Amino acid sequence: MIKSMTGFGRFEAVTQEHKITAEMKAVNHRYLDLSIKMPKKFNYFEAGIRSLLKDYIQRGKVDVFISYEDYTEEKLCLKYNGTLASEYMECFVKMQRQFGIDNDVKVSLLARMPEVLTMEQVPEDEEQMWKFLSEAVEGAAKKFVASRIQEGERLREDLLGKLDYMESLVDFIEERFPEVLVEYRAKLEDKVRELLENSLIDENRIAAEVTIYADKICVDEETVRLRSHIEATRKELNAGGSVGRKLDFIAQEMNREANTILSKSGDLEISDKAIDLKTEIEKVREQIQNIE
Repeated sequence: MIKSMTGFGRFEAVTQEHKITAEMKAVNHRYLDLSIKMPKKFNYFEAGIRSLLKDYIQRGKVDVFISYEDYTEEKLCLKYNGTLASEYMECFVKMQRQFGIDNDVKVSLLARMPEVLTMEQVPEDEEQMWKFLSEAVEGAAKKFVASRIQEGERLREDLLGKLDYMESLVDFIEERFPEVLVEYRAKLEDKVRELLENSLIDENRIAAEVTIYADKICVDEETVRLRSHIEATRKELNAGGSVGRKLDFIAQEMNREANTILSKSGDLEISDKAIDLKTEIEKVREQIQNIE
């Protein structure tokens, strides 16, 4: 199947404690360019997110947005610094001895000393957090790919129609070529008769001139290669996969053949069809830029 390089995907991973939302959108790009915006608490998982997405995306400028909502009150725990409390008590004893005063320190007073008791956030379970984060990212990636496939199918149908039209132009050029030679021979004979009046026409000389002219304007090689390129493009479109770069190269080759036909043509009708052919190839190239 063919995939477009534009797409969108969104997925929410929800539990009783939190919600993680992942959104993805993309535009054309020659290579894969991932831009990830997410809360700082997820920065540790960035390498894992990139690795996961590369299984789903080969090309495109992809913007990934991840948001996080915590439904629980802030998880805090009380931490007791026993070492620091011992140092405080040692200082109090020294003060008692130095100044000869009573040591009336109670637990309530010691607990109020700086850094003896502190509130700290409970650390997240990284394994569990990655499970929910990867679920959201992968869910968005699957929807993103589905939208690309849907758009890619429309591109494929449009391109196949353009290839059929291009083939009809090649048919016309091939059918027109023998007629051009007949018309050239007739014009050549008329000119010779006009110049020689009643003298006999040298048929061998006429045939030689027609042969020279035929070699000069012959586009058989170009039309054969064009047919081959058109068929190769059809084959790639029907085979699917990440074929955008290959199709772009084939389109460049088709354009080269069309240019050669136009430069060789001395016939107005063939020139018109060659111009139409170039125009259609350009349309094909523009559409191919949208294929992954």
